[in-house]
Amino acid sequence: TELLAIRQTIPYVGSGTDTVSIIIAAVLMPLAFGYQYGGAFKANKLFGRHMSVRNKLILNIMIASSILLIGMSHEPLRLFFIWLPGIGIEDRIAQTALYCFIFLVLPIYLLGQTVPLITNFFSKERLAKITGRVLFLSTVGSFLGALLSTLILMPTIGVHHTVSLNFILLTLLVILLAKRKASLPVAYMALLSICAMLLNSDAVMDKFKIKKNNEHHTIVAGTLRNGDSVLYLNRNNSSRYTPDGGKHKYIEFAERLVIYPILSSVPPKEILVVGSGGFTFGHEDKNNNYTYIDIDKDLLEVAETHILKEPIGENKKFIPKPARAFFNETDKKYDIIYLDAYLGGVSVPEHLVTKEFFVQVQGHLKDNAILMANFILSPNFNNPFTRNIDNTIRAVFPHVSRHVMDEQYNLWSESKTLPVNVAYIYRHETNYDEGHIYTDNKNTVFIDKPKKLTP
Repeated sequence: TELLAIRQTIPYVGSGTDTVSIIIAAVLMPLAFGYQYGGAFKANKLFGRHMSVRNKLILNIMIASSILLIGMSHEPLRLFFIWLPGIGIEDRIAQTALYCFIFLVLPIYLLGQTVPLITNFFSKERLAKITGRVLFLSTVGSFLGALLSTLILMPTIGVHHTVSLNFILLTLLVILLAKRKASLPVAYMALLSICAMLLNSDAVMDKFKIKKNNEHHTIVAGTLRNGDSVLYLNRNNSSRYTPDGGKHKYIEFAERLVIYPILSSVPPKEILVVGSGGFTFGHEDKNNNYTYIDIDKDLLEVAETHILKEPIGENKKFIPKPARAFFNETDKKYDIIYLDAYLGGVSVPEHLVTKEFFVQVQGHLKDNAILMANFILSPNFNNPFTRNIDNTIRAVFPHVSRHVMDEQYNLWSESKTLPVNVAYIYRHETNYDEGHIYTDNKNTVFIDKPKKLTP
């Protein structure tokens, strides 16, 4: 449940350590209180009916499942995060906190009572031994749940079916606990499982044109009425490809500057693209050699089927691997490195914006190689993220150029959230001289300036 909550909220609030930490906290604290309350529970009456330990366990699972059904399923979750800005809650930290408060705190508190409640079924003489065994099995369950969910279930059956499986398991728990299998709680949980399967079915995914829903992305791809093919990764518009080969403007800008001049290069140039998207960058180039790096192995199939509608060329290869892992494992250097892994909005991979990462990138540039990076930033440096990205890049790549790719670029805008594509371009020289600063006391302009005006 914790892992599913983190994954399901990524398209809406991002995957930063701030939002993830809120979800983890919203699981751990209610879990602790659940342990405490479960250990102190005594059989009593509720609404005039005897509430035994068995009935308490079943009731807890039923209430928790009812809330989780809404908080985990695709369509209710989408409507919830669309509704929040409408009531004035636009900050993603506040959105995450409210999501946790409504959909996680009570279910986790109730489910957290399970372990201490179960110990009531065993004699006090063996309580220490039984408690140790229960905690052992509970921890092993958490271990297997973490590994199976992210490494097997989400990549193979998808996030939506993993959600459905979660409710099937909860239903099985109620069946195991119920003395009478043909009872109202069993029927209710069976109904919840059916609802979960319907809300997270392939038909619902197809309705929203979701082609893959794995541990990394909710991948939406399709063809618009005008014939354009589009790709959305976690609700970010990542790729566009028109019937006549048109692409996003920032891709066309990058190709015009770094690809068109070398289309007939002999020998072919080695080009590395970090963040493959729809594989549109350099798609028409049949000469140079391309290596695309992306963490999501499903992107190639989706791109070839729904975006490009043909296989990528023989001069191109795809390596599904995290960028930093790739750089750590290879010594190969490239003529061009294009960084396009920054989706914008809340989807910024934090480990790909550090000085250490850019140093890795620099170490894989050939002499006179070109680095180009595309970011979604403020054109006027009106927020800390934009300023700090610029500071970090310039700390590694001296004399890098910055280009705002927006025809509506307003120099007078005071907006702190206006997003535009910003390209950073750097030409690498192995023995680069960074130069010095001109002062009134030491002015070498007469030596440094060009000796002639013609090229």
